[in-house]
Amino acid sequence: MFCFYCCQIDTISDLAILLERFDENKKTKIEKSKKDKDMAKEKEKKEPKLKKEKPKKNTKAKKSDDKTDEIIELKEKLAELSDKHIRLQAEFDNYRKRTLNEKMDMIKSGGADILEALLPIMDNFERAIDANSKTDDINSVREGIDLIHSSFKDFLLKKGIKEMDSKGTDFDTDYHEALTKIPAPDKSLKGKVVDVIEKGYVYNDKVIRFAKVVVGE
Repeated sequence: MFCFYCCQIDTISDLAILLERFDENKKTKIEKSKKDKDMAKEKEKKEPKLKKEKPKKNTKAKKSDDKTDEIIELKEKLAELSDKHIRLQAEFDNYRKRTLNEKMDMIKSGGADILEALLPIMDNFERAIDANSKTDDINSVREGIDLIHSSFKDFLLKKGIKEMDSKGTDFDTDYHEALTKIPAPDKSLKGKVVDVIEKGYVYNDKVIRFAKVVVGE
């Protein structure tokens, strides 16, 4: 009997030891599982950050591509503007040369027109000279000279040249050149043109020759 109980006690003791080891193993597994879960959580926390960092790299690459496209577009626009500038400059140079040639032609043709208009007056002078050599009538000679003078005056008016009417008007340095001053024959002529030595002319209201006058004082 005694031996039987001793064997039984040893068996219970071994069982207790086994149960204790089992509990320790269980605790170890639970702690390991907990650690694994904690590590998994930390990994999950880190993974989103990595995921967020990747798009940033892509955004930078996209921005770089956008800048490259913008630079290319600006270069194309610059080349287009440069081409337009060169074309406009060439057109302006052609226009300037053309206008200069036109002005030269106008000056030449304008001079030719004036000379052509003077030819009839020259013809009248020649006729008058020829008539004077064949007649002793002074009145006909005077009439011929008056006709030539009148035709020449008409010619000047047609070309925009007008004779100044200076005698008796106030002395004006914009139109008159005083050659001398004399005592005014009348009080009303003080500071006015008493006599005209050489007539003045205006061309389209612009003085082309000042009248040389005598001023009363």
